[in-house]
Amino acid sequence: MKNAEAVTFGGSGLDRAAELRGLAELAEGQCIVLWRGKPAVTEDGTLTRIPRDHPIAALCPAPVLMGREDDGTILEAFDLSAWEPDGLDASALTGFLDPTLQVHPDLPGSAFAELRGMMTQLSPRDAELAATARAIFEWHRTHGFCSTCGAKSEVAMRGWQTNCPSCGRHHFPRTDPVVIMLILRGNSVLVGRSPGWPEGMYSLLAGFVEPGETLEAAVRREVFEETHVKVGEVGYLSSQPWPFPASLMFGCIGDALSEDIIVDPEELEDARWVTREEMLEAMAGRHPEIAAARKGAIAHFLLSRWVADQLD
Repeated sequence: MKNAEAVTFGGSGLDRAAELRGLAELAEGQCIVLWRGKPAVTEDGTLTRIPRDHPIAALCPAPVLMGREDDGTILEAFDLSAWEPDGLDASALTGFLDPTLQVHPDLPGSAFAELRGMMTQLSPRDAELAATARAIFEWHRTHGFCSTCGAKSEVAMRGWQTNCPSCGRHHFPRTDPVVIMLILRGNSVLVGRSPGWPEGMYSLLAGFVEPGETLEAAVRREVFEETHVKVGEVGYLSSQPWPFPASLMFGCIGDALSEDIIVDPEELEDARWVTREEMLEAMAGRHPEIAAARKGAIAHFLLSRWVADQLD
């Protein structure tokens, strides 16, 4: 698929500088800052960058190495999640999209913003950095203990590994494979909506790949489980890192062999076939019932290229 890496969070060509992860010392560089998964951004919509010896550093664990800029600048990331803002409304952080901003007094001119809400405003490099940092910090938050013996793990390799001091087991960040599929039948695409989504929003069907399963088999299984639609030939289109919390979305295309829909209420609130013309209206905000998937998500990326006949 042409321009397959133009999807949000991918294609910036970041040099991850893995050969530096085992070094005791790094050259001075720049650091981005996240608070509970929300990156600090400046007023002009770029990631805030600070030096490693910034006052913020005293409030954070050791930074995680992100990589190296094209000019050789070392890039790291701080996790400020332990900071508790004054007057924090914790309930606002748990919704589908958190609209609140948090401002730290040591970062004037910057605010912590929900990545979902501003991902399309970031440059490709900033988007990849923010997604990477969000995913790695979430892994550290949920994997602080050895899964083999239960002992507290020790961070190693500049944040890209943890070691168990008790049993010696090494642990590495995990990414969950997910298929998201453009299922077509003639001039129509199969879309669905989950409970709790914004009113009217429909997107492509998606689901986790199970152990021992190919991507093609996962596409057929997930579509049938959720809608009872049978799928024949399956192909690959594009992928997207999705750090909510830590998935790699495999964008696939499939030919439907059946049309009748029986929705699994445990999985979906509704599913329907939508014509190319209807999807174009939805993307323009003119459809009376359907709102398109959010810009920046691979579902929107695939649907927009299908509408424009640009899948090849």
